[in-house]
Amino acid sequence: MNQASDGTGTRGRPAGPYGVAGAYGGTGSYGGTARHGTGPGHSTRTGTAPPPAPKRLPRAVRERQILDAAVRVFGRRGYRAASMEEIAELAGVSKPLVYLYLHSKEDLFTACLRREAAALMAAVRAGAGGPGKGGVPVDEGLWAALMAFFTHTTGNPDGWALLHRQARTHGEPFAAEAATLRTELTDHVTSLITRASTGPLTPREATALSHALVGAAESLADWANSTPAATPEEAARTLLHLTRPALSSPRTRRR
Repeated sequence: MNQASDGTGTRGRPAGPYGVAGAYGGTGSYGGTARHGTGPGHSTRTGTAPPPAPKRLPRAVRERQILDAAVRVFGRRGYRAASMEEIAELAGVSKPLVYLYLHSKEDLFTACLRREAAALMAAVRAGAGGPGKGGVPVDEGLWAALMAFFTHTTGNPDGWALLHRQARTHGEPFAAEAATLRTELTDHVTSLITRASTGPLTPREATALSHALVGAAESLADWANSTPAATPEEAARTLLHLTRPALSSPRTRRR
């Protein structure tokens, strides 16, 4: 297998399971249909220059390509069934380059988890108005946060599959990454409820409610991603309707 000059692709590779036709998507060298040479079966064209070498991409761009491909493959195949060869082919790079950048399959999966978790938290914080926004009615604030959560998870089903199912079923260190995300989500929801609510909730009750909300949201995200025609609005509305009684009912006083 011939590699491109920067070690980031293959030449003439047939289309893979995702319809990727190698690093440059062509049928010959760098996507051309005729090679520059004089051997049997090759035509000689006077004055024809060889195809230009592929441009080197910045490391950040190349890593993003690899992570995008890895999330897709891991999300659909699962951690154990996914292969580094398939990830490299989908990313349009060589397998050695994947190892050069991410070192191992475990490191690659961990990097995917951290990126997807950060993206989800950023979406939720932005949707809810950011960590410092106060004075928002509780229904409005929760609605914005729930809409951001479900919009992101339904729009990124492969990333959500990594975070919610696979990370929790393959043990450490992946389970720890999922636990970190859950803690960040519950802390954010607790803060949102505490700042915005004018009701009788105590800090302890607000924390308990946030755990219940996050757990229900995770389950509803799975439902929305597996139910045809389900929408983020539908999932968010369902959860908000379940939450309102807890926010408006009088506090049960302990003796």
